[in-house]
Amino acid sequence: MSVESEIRRLLELMPASGRMLTKIISKPQQSKVIDAPFSPPWNRNGRPIYINFDLWWQLPKKQRDLLLLRATASLIRIKWLKPNLYQGITAVGLVGLTVQTAQGDILGMIVSGGLTAISTYQIWRSNLGVQRELDADEEAIKIAFRRGYNPVEASKNLLDAIEVSSQLEGRFSLSFMELIRCQHLKKLANISPIGVPDIVKTRE
Repeated sequence: MSVESEIRRLLELMPASGRMLTKIISKPQQSKVIDAPFSPPWNRNGRPIYINFDLWWQLPKKQRDLLLLRATASLIRIKWLKPNLYQGITAVGLVGLTVQTAQGDILGMIVSGGLTAISTYQIWRSNLGVQRELDADEEAIKIAFRRGYNPVEASKNLLDAIEVSSQLEGRFSLSFMELIRCQHLKKLANISPIGVPDIVKTRE
């Protein structure tokens, strides 16, 4: 199978929102099997999903499917425009910054700019953290279920994909976040009765 045909297959596997918001890009020079970096809202070319297809082909199809669905889920879950306190503060800060700039008020510009920067950082941070990573895994499993996968099977395939990807990337151990995700997936796959404690889920 060629890279182009695999990309077409993966696009068909995605939910409609994934096809609209993301873009699959071949990146043979990267060390990761698949990478879906946090994407800023001003990226108009789609939120990129980079795949090293030389490593990608070494994974079984079901594992590839779950990795792609997980990457898609992590990107479509990014919420920049969902109304909340920090979005409101950001909007007010931007308006204030515009007004103060027009008036030439240096102190006002500093205050408004600082307010905007702080609230933007809070929005960015809300899209990170352990709970968000676990939610993205669960969302990928839900999408896989709609594509004919059994949820337990999907959880096991994603778990295996994380572990095998680490080996393909030449890493000797999983990261802290990957270990947490694997424990959560073991619970979902009925491999372990122990889940992730709430105190860990709230960790940034």
